[in-house]
Amino acid sequence: MLLNIIRIRYADPPTFLDTTQIIAGYQLNSSVNGGFNAFPSGIGSYLFGSGTATIQESPTFTYQPETGQQYAENVIRPISPVVIMPLSLGGLPIDTLLRLTAQSIDGLSNIRALGAGPTGGGSVRFYLLLHDLRQLQVAGAMTIRISTDGPKPSGEQPSTGSANKPDNKNSGPQPEHAYLVLTTTSDPALISIQGEVRRLLHLDPHAEEAEIVYGPYPKTPGQIAILTRSMFAMLSQIAYETEVPEDDIKSGRTPPTVTPVGIETRPDVVIHSGKHRPAKVYDAVEYRDRWFWIDDDDFRSKLSFTMMQILAALAATSHSPGAVITIPAG
Repeated sequence: MLLNIIRIRYADPPTFLDTTQIIAGYQLNSSVNGGFNAFPSGIGSYLFGSGTATIQESPTFTYQPETGQQYAENVIRPISPVVIMPLSLGGLPIDTLLRLTAQSIDGLSNIRALGAGPTGGGSVRFYLLLHDLRQLQVAGAMTIRISTDGPKPSGEQPSTGSANKPDNKNSGPQPEHAYLVLTTTSDPALISIQGEVRRLLHLDPHAEEAEIVYGPYPKTPGQIAILTRSMFAMLSQIAYETEVPEDDIKSGRTPPTVTPVGIETRPDVVIHSGKHRPAKVYDAVEYRDRWFWIDDDDFRSKLSFTMMQILAALAATSHSPGAVITIPAG
């Protein structure tokens, strides 16, 4: 993944592989030897022996490039917000999650990989919204609800709980819906932040929840429209925020680095470059006689990079027939 990010930074084609076969090979070697030495009287006799054992593992992995429909669905197609938003329920920071995956929220734009100017054309209000959502998430004043029920008619009270049972009258699995829920709180500071979130999202001042849908703008009142990115778009965004040598920019090998705007001006994944590989790194790749790496003591970058790997697994809706695992027996 890190190598693909650097390839995109220099306009080289990335490569995405799918595991098709795993062969677990192992070999056990052992040997024992010994002897008995006897001497004439006056000299003691003795037994001696020794033994050795070695285990050798040599697994074989078979990969094939993703192409055609598989490539389109896993790499090019945007990931549904219904798939993305529940990740925040597991404790992942919602601001980092949305900076990686959302191109816009209700018309508030995130930076673009090749946007206008060094800031990528992002909206400051986009980052203010993410900052407020993160504060509410930390305080427990916001959550995500997943349900198989459709949106409630106007004036009807929303149901509680993390999920509702599907209508038994309809056969087959029901589509899931995601809702942003602003939970009740008595803290004046949190109430004020919730009010600001409603204002930025064009929600009713007393709305307790809103359905999250895919798109640039909501189709009906009370919805939150998130225009999500594909895996390729996410990797591209990280790529153009990567630190590269100034000579490469001046020579035209790669465009200038895009800088985030708003409250958070630090890239989600800070990737350094240099002629030599540092001693302690979280991940590093060599590309065209230059090293690119993520520092091992940079927790935020490591967390964001881990989130990228989780999102890549979620984006893989189309697979090859599956990896065949072969284990020798006998």
